[in-house]
Amino acid sequence: MSPDRESGQSPNVEELTKEVQSLREQLKKAHAEIEQLRKALEEALRSLKRQAAPFSKGKPKSDPKRPGRKRGIDYGPRAFRAVPDHVDEEIPVPLPKKCPDCGGRVIHEDTQPQYQEDIVRRTIVRRFDVETGHCSGCGGHVQGRHPLQTSDALGAAHVQVGPQALTLATHLTKQMGISHERAGQVLEWGYGLRVSRSALCRAIARLGQKAEPTYEELQRAVRHSFINQLDETGWRVAAHLEWLWVCVSADVTLYAILPGRGFAQAASILGKEYAGFLNHDGWQPYYRFPHAFHQTCLSHLIRRCKDMVATASAVAARFPQAVRQLLLDGLALRDRYVQHEISTHGLHVATGRLVAHMDRLLSKTFRDPANRRLAKHLRHEQPWLFTFLHCPGIEATNNAAERALRPAVVARKTWGGNRTENGAKTQQILISVLTTCRQQGKDSFDRITQLFRSPSPIVLDLVPNSS
Repeated sequence: MSPDRESGQSPNVEELTKEVQSLREQLKKAHAEIEQLRKALEEALRSLKRQAAPFSKGKPKSDPKRPGRKRGIDYGPRAFRAVPDHVDEEIPVPLPKKCPDCGGRVIHEDTQPQYQEDIVRRTIVRRFDVETGHCSGCGGHVQGRHPLQTSDALGAAHVQVGPQALTLATHLTKQMGISHERAGQVLEWGYGLRVSRSALCRAIARLGQKAEPTYEELQRAVRHSFINQLDETGWRVAAHLEWLWVCVSADVTLYAILPGRGFAQAASILGKEYAGFLNHDGWQPYYRFPHAFHQTCLSHLIRRCKDMVATASAVAARFPQAVRQLLLDGLALRDRYVQHEISTHGLHVATGRLVAHMDRLLSKTFRDPANRRLAKHLRHEQPWLFTFLHCPGIEATNNAAERALRPAVVARKTWGGNRTENGAKTQQILISVLTTCRQQGKDSFDRITQLFRSPSPIVLDLVPNSS
C-alpha cells in the first residue's frame, strides 16, 4: 500500500474515531435521560393508585418547620373565645371541704366564672292541628297552613321531619359531601332523630325544586357579570360520564352538570354572546366566545414549565425555565403595581417589555418535542397571557374556579356522583345556592330553612343588584 494511500486514510480513521466517541457520549446521555423519565413515569403511575392521599405534595421535607405558633414576639395576635352574650343555665361549683393534698381546711377567697357552650341532644316534636274545609263557592278543598310547616301532606304522610333537621342534612350532603345514610346517622347520634336515607333524598329533591327560581336568577347574574372564571371536571350521572362545570363571578358561584365538555355546554351557562372577561385554563372551547376577552391561567403554565424542567435535559430545560421566569416576572409586576410601587405608565412600559421578550422566546425553533408542544401552545395563548397587566384588576389565574371545584371533587371521591338526572339537577342547584351564600357572607342555614318552609318556590336574596 502506498504512503499516499496510507496518508489519505489516516484522517478518515481519526474522524470516525471522534464520531464514535461523540455518539457514545450522546448515547450515554440518552440512557441517563431515559432512566430519569422511566423513574418519573413509574412515580406518576404509582401516584394514581394512592387514593388514601390524593392531594399529596410528594415526599416530606428533610427539615420541616416546627408546627404550631412561634414563641415570643413572633407568636402573633392572641385570641380567646368570646364570652357568651347570654347564660341559659347557672351551676354553682363549691370548694371541696378538705384540701385534696393534705386534708386541711379550705378557706374561700373568690368566685371566678367559667363558661361552656354545648349542644343539647334533643328532638322537638310539634303537632299541628290543621283545620280543613271546602270553599262554598267552587267547592275546592281548603286547609290551614302554619309558617313552621314544610308540607301540606296529611294522612299517611302526616309524620314529617322538621325544616331545621332537613336543612342540616342538606348542608351535610351537598356542602360537606356526606352521603344521605351518614347524614341520617348524624341526626340520630347528635339529636336522637331517626330518619331514613330515602326520606332525606326525597326531601332534598323537593328543596331543589323550590330553589330552582333562585338558581335561574343566579345564572342570569353570571351572564351579566363583567368577569367570570370557568373550569370543569368529570362527574358521574347514572354511571355515565358527564361534566361538572363551575362559573365564579365576584358575587355568584354557579354549578352545572352537563353531558359534554365543549362550547355548547359553556354557552349554555354564559350565553353565546358573552362579552366580558373570562379566566380559564386555556381549554380550546373557551376561545369560541367571539366577543369575550380572555386571560389564560398562569398557574397552569407555571406548573407545566416546572414539571418540564424537572425531567428535561440541561439544554432542553432552558426554554421552559425562561418561560416560567417571564410569567413570574409578570406576577411580580402586578404586585408592584398593586402596592403603588410603580405608576400606570410604568406598568404599561414594563408590560410591553414582557410581551416583546415573549415574542423573542417564541420566534425560535426547537428540536425537543416537549418544547415544540409548549411553544405551539404559548403561540396560541400569546394574545391572552398578560391581559391582567393590560387591564389591572383582572385575575392572572382561574384559581377561584379550581377552589370552587375542590369540595365537589372530594364528594365525588366519596360517593361518585348522582344516580339520576333529577339528582344531578338537584345537586347543581343546591351547591350553587350554598356556595353563593358562603361567598356573600350570608347565613345559608336560615335561607335553606326558609325554602323548606315556603309553600311555593321563591327567589332568595342572593341575586346581585336585585333590590
